[in-house]
Amino acid sequence: MLLGFTPLYAQQRPAKVRTAPKAVTATVPTDARQQAAFDATGYWVSLVTQNWRYRMVLPAHGDYAGIPINSRAEQFADAWNAASDVAAGKQCEVYGAPNLMQIPERLHIGWQDDDTLRVDTDAGMQRRLLHFGDDAAAAAPSLQGYSVAQWQLFNLANSFGAPDDPAAGPRHGSLVVTTDHLLPGLLRKNGVPYGAGTKMSEYWQLRTLDPDQWLTISTSVKDPEYLIGPYVYDSIFQREADGSQYDPSPCSLTS
Repeated sequence: MLLGFTPLYAQQRPAKVRTAPKAVTATVPTDARQQAAFDATGYWVSLVTQNWRYRMVLPAHGDYAGIPINSRAEQFADAWNAASDVAAGKQCEVYGAPNLMQIPERLHIGWQDDDTLRVDTDAGMQRRLLHFGDDAAAAAPSLQGYSVAQWQLFNLANSFGAPDDPAAGPRHGSLVVTTDHLLPGLLRKNGVPYGAGTKMSEYWQLRTLDPDQWLTISTSVKDPEYLIGPYVYDSIFQREADGSQYDPSPCSLTS
């Protein structure tokens, strides 16, 4: 009897009705602020975890260890004199972009506009502008040069087979910055030089371990004039609650 009723039961099941998938409307971020892989805005303080002897103590004349300089750079540094450069008004030459982020300091980072990230330092009172999508062809050489930035984004959901949706979140990734159009300057406060043809690249990432956050910046400096290979270093900054410790001070070659 059970076998006899099975076909009847099957015939009484409602047929499946296929419907067209609903369209999903997503707002794709259009500017760098909206596309940001992480929030870098706020106040940050240097954590000196590398090269303490060169960053926290005025380096001795002739101590060039750690920087891949050529003989021309060594001759320049051997002849360099801090007092002469200070008298010539060049005390900020060590605060150029290739060295700025490894000076012990505090940063104040904010958006100047939707496609320009502004980085101010209290040490030397410098300002870097990171331009998203701008052409540097017409930029004049300067101490901080011209920096072009780009977010390298990925969506963690895509790792589990989700569709590639540029508007989906949360987003993760790095900030990639390339800088050129630089004036000549110094890589260390004992006269180690870099030339006008110097180019640098940086990779910014945010690390979080609640409640703390760290901004890590990996920098590679290339100079065909004074370096025999890339000068590579890492800088780490910890987020601060506010700007109460931010203390702007002028450039110095002697402290």
